Amino acid sequence: MYKVFFLMIAIGFPLSVLGSLLHWPVVLLFIIYCLTIVALASFMGRATESIAIHTGPRVGGLLNATFGNAVELIIAFFALKAGLITVVLASLTGSVIGNLLLVMGLSFFIGGIKYKRQTFNVFDARHNSGLLVFAVLVAFVIPEIFSQEMEPKNTYTLSVGISIILILLYLAALYFKLVTHRGVYQTSDTENEAVEQEEAEWGKKKAILILLLATLAVAYVSESLVHTFEEVGEAFGWTELFIGVIVVAIVGNAAEHASAIIMAYKNKMDIAVEIAVGSTLQIAMFVAPLLVLISFFFEKPMSLVFTVPELIAMVTAVLLAIVISNDGETNWFEGATVLAAYFIMGIGFFLL
Repeated sequence: MYKVFFLMIAIGFPLSVLGSLLHWPVVLLFIIYCLTIVALASFMGRATESIAIHTGPRVGGLLNATFGNAVELIIAFFALKAGLITVVLASLTGSVIGNLLLVMGLSFFIGGIKYKRQTFNVFDARHNSGLLVFAVLVAFVIPEIFSQEMEPKNTYTLSVGISIILILLYLAALYFKLVTHRGVYQTSDTENEAVEQEEAEWGKKKAILILLLATLAVAYVSESLVHTFEEVGEAFGWTELFIGVIVVAIVGNAAEHASAIIMAYKNKMDIAVEIAVGSTLQIAMFVAPLLVLISFFFEKPMSLVFTVPELIAMVTAVLLAIVISNDGETNWFEGATVLAAYFIMGIGFFLL
């Protein structure tokens, strides 16, 4: 499988450069860009899997979420620069519901087919539940409600204030997990033994180098991808909302999708859940606020004001994820339930 992805990169990346220079048909370029990003993401997944073995599940999961969201951040940056605020907000929505429902659902489902019962760190699950409620139910809902009685300028000012608070709390959460309370809530013994026994595919330096090179390549392709959205939407009858929530979110988060599923199949549920939930928290508490602050330097500043369907979708995803994961164990049926919720939302966004 990895040989196929390597071939896709070897062919797709040069074609991406050549197609941009020769102005090939936009729909063809869109397909080439998406496939190339997915292939690059697979190598990011392999690299982060190796790093996870070297560093442990928490740091490995955090690193995977970071580099996976780097793709999302890069795509969103260029979309923001192009003035596609609707696409950016939609892609953030898609990342939240995609990580909590699609990634987590597939992980639980595929892992549950192989193992009847899988467990993960219940203390981490409960800690993350509180942060999810704060990040989505508080920080995203408040701007929507208050903006009804505010001028656009004040709405953006409110968004900036919330963004700064979110980033500070996210940094505090990392300090809590990785410094002050590192090792206080141990992961399961069986998973620790599995990590100790398994050898990393690549050395730590090689894995980090591949991560960096793949991220740079994704940045180049992503800039070209953003410029195809408008024409592709017209060609397929897709709205900017659907492109952002479904297409951009899936392509941008392909690294987490692949890595989380692989980890779940290997019964490394601590890492799989950390990737899905950690990536969601990073999107809500770091990427989204950072984009709000960056947008100050562009022609159209972006506020943290989502549409009602986007908000309801994110709130529903958070509540379902909390209910499913708060007991620290899962099975294939719970995965199927979470996936069903994602597909229902996908149909809704397509028909809007």
